[in-house]
Amino acid sequence: MAEQKTITVKQIGSPIRREKSQRATLIGLGLNKMNKERELIDTPEVRGMINKVPHLVRVVGE
Repeated sequence: MAEQKTITVKQIGSPIRREKSQRATLIGLGLNKMNKERELIDTPEVRGMINKVPHLVRVVGE
């Protein structure tokens, strides 16, 4: 099986005073604290979640 492509996502914004759906999206990405980073498999679902909260996360590496 070929190795899957991954991306590293870093939380740069606080979920305080944000909609519940945006908070849930951050939790779905595995982020819950400022400056926390997660390495995720690059799928359309993950890209969609990142596009939902671009003001709260930054893609650090691909």
